[in-house]
Amino acid sequence: MIGTLRTLSTCLLIFLIVNSCKKGSSNDGSDNGASIFNVAQTRTVTSSNFRFSVYLDKPAAQEVTISYTTEAGTALANKDFKPITGVLTIPANQKQGYIDVEVTGDSTRKEDQLFYVQLSNPKYCSIKTGKGTGTIINANGLYFPVANAGYSTPATYPGYTLAWGEEFDGNSVNTSNWTFELGGNGWGNNELQNYTSSTENAFVSAGNLIIEARSQVSSGTSYSSARMITKNKKVFKFGRIDIRAKLPKGKGIWPALWMLGNNIDAVGWPACGEIDILEFLGHETNKIYGTMHWGANTNSHASKGTSYTLASGSFDQQFHVYSFLWQQDSIKVLVDDIQFFQFAKSDVGAAPYPFNADFFFIFNIAVGGNWPGSPDATTVFPQRMVVDYVRVFQ
Repeated sequence: MIGTLRTLSTCLLIFLIVNSCKKGSSNDGSDNGASIFNVAQTRTVTSSNFRFSVYLDKPAAQEVTISYTTEAGTALANKDFKPITGVLTIPANQKQGYIDVEVTGDSTRKEDQLFYVQLSNPKYCSIKTGKGTGTIINANGLYFPVANAGYSTPATYPGYTLAWGEEFDGNSVNTSNWTFELGGNGWGNNELQNYTSSTENAFVSAGNLIIEARSQVSSGTSYSSARMITKNKKVFKFGRIDIRAKLPKGKGIWPALWMLGNNIDAVGWPACGEIDILEFLGHETNKIYGTMHWGANTNSHASKGTSYTLASGSFDQQFHVYSFLWQQDSIKVLVDDIQFFQFAKSDVGAAPYPFNADFFFIFNIAVGGNWPGSPDATTVFPQRMVVDYVRVFQ
């Protein structure tokens, strides 16, 4: 009996010692990890806070403190964010704290930028995830600076009056002039993009229209872009038309500045006629195409066109002016005042000639399709077409 009591006493003593050791381990906080979480946030025009959450694995029995400091990445201290150093305190019986970092305001559309918050010197906890990444999302900014270098044309011509000038001087696309066509149905060419009306894909900045094609999931497609038309709003017949634009590039990128007959709803395509002032295949950076399409129906569709190749440089490097001179029974297509294609009524033969009627403008960037093919590993997104002006003289 005495031996049994001694054995029980020994076991109790061992239990108390082990339990005391466990409590000591818990008290130093080494079994309670602290983690900081990443933040990705759209940049605003004015300063805004990026809030980094810090979580403990469990509420602490005592007050926890953790030092922190910001670190620059592609985002620069005192330019893109306000650098800070401090100590985060998480009260006893709680498991969460916050670190706010001020990001400066900026509306420039550019690459996203990164900065970091580093944790150190934990008290009554350990560091589990010690570095948080702040991603400043700049992709949706509405200011996009563009160098104005390149060819330009005069604002007046002898014998002509300006019938319409769209200079894109406002703060947004003028919907009195333009309508966004929407959808991702392939557009008759097995194209891959979904057209939207979002400012992600079309916006006005510093006197330019920017149409932007993106690699992003959009209504079941892998790409988004914009297609803008002046149908039933700004329609024209005859005159001189100048469009100053800077083009995108890349395999599978297919921008166009073109026109369709305003009677398309009544007669369909190609009976309405199609005037391709400019088409461009993004992998042929020094070549453009001008083409006319006509025919009573799709079975009798016909076209005639040609291409123009720059002597040096490429069409994505600076602005060029794409023009056509449109008269009764005759059309001439030019780039930088150099004529490279002429079309006349005699070219359609016995078919109806649709080009002596009202036409409307279409500006768009298609992605993929039967003619350019799909983007590949060399294609860089986003790609942008910049339009400085469109002017119609009559």
